[in-house]
Amino acid sequence: MSRRSTAEKKTAKSDPIYHNRLVNMVVNRILKNGKKSLAYRILYRAIKNIQQKTEKNPLSVLRQAIRRVTPNVTVKARRVGGSTYRVPIEIRSTQGKVLAIRWLLGASRKRPGRNMNFKLSHELMDAARGNGNAIRKKEETHRMAEANRAFAHFR
Repeated sequence: MSRRSTAEKKTAKSDPIYHNRLVNMVVNRILKNGKKSLAYRILYRAIKNIQQKTEKNPLSVLRQAIRRVTPNVTVKARRVGGSTYRVPIEIRSTQGKVLAIRWLLGASRKRPGRNMNFKLSHELMDAARGNGNAIRKKEETHRMAEANRAFAHFR
């Protein structure tokens, strides 16, 4: 066990245009090969596309999409007595938000379409409505946790 003190939690900085921490979290997950300006451009164009399509506040659509995709429980592999069990574990809101962002971006990358901002905007709108691949992933995780509820005592 470490003798050092526990690490302080870092709060995410807010983005330059919307002054929103959630937008910055999404940008940091879009980021590939250190190209942050490209990640900002992708997200801002996706937000603009959402605003044109839905005529609602795009940040509320983003917030609602992430809220809908955020899981309550997840399954973790545990080795007990030579065999591996998928043990359901409840997760905190911050970890759930991170998973939701990861699932949304993964689903939008797999989606067929022209470019990333087009795919991301459509995935966010679908998630806000309650369908899409990210929502399916959350439901699949919840089903897996429900099926393995018998192993919850291995936690």
